[in-house]
Amino acid sequence: MNMNTAWFYLILAGICEIGWAFGLKYSEGFTKFWVSVVTVIVMILSFVLLSQAMKHLPLGTAYAIWTGIGAAGTAILGIVFLNEPRDAIRIFCILLIVIGVVGLKVFTETK
Repeated sequence: MNMNTAWFYLILAGICEIGWAFGLKYSEGFTKFWVSVVTVIVMILSFVLLSQAMKHLPLGTAYAIWTGIGAAGTAILGIVFLNEPRDAIRIFCILLIVIGVVGLKVFTETK
């Protein structure tokens, strides 16, 4: 696997994290069987992709980007699809997460 593949896996892992966060919401405490099954599958996929990315990326960078994508992505989609608060300070804080994720990508040395 090359470095571009590792970054691709990491981005997919972050997207899966967004997916399982939404799955947790819609599984209603794992009381909806099929939603729960899909949520667990997406959780496992997220961890597998993250572990593959970590073979070539620094632990701190990979983990921070994975959680950043998940946190910012989930918050943004919550605003867009779940009518969550859209106040300026919330959007500013999400923007800080995005800037941090982009900064880690840009300033991470590759081997």
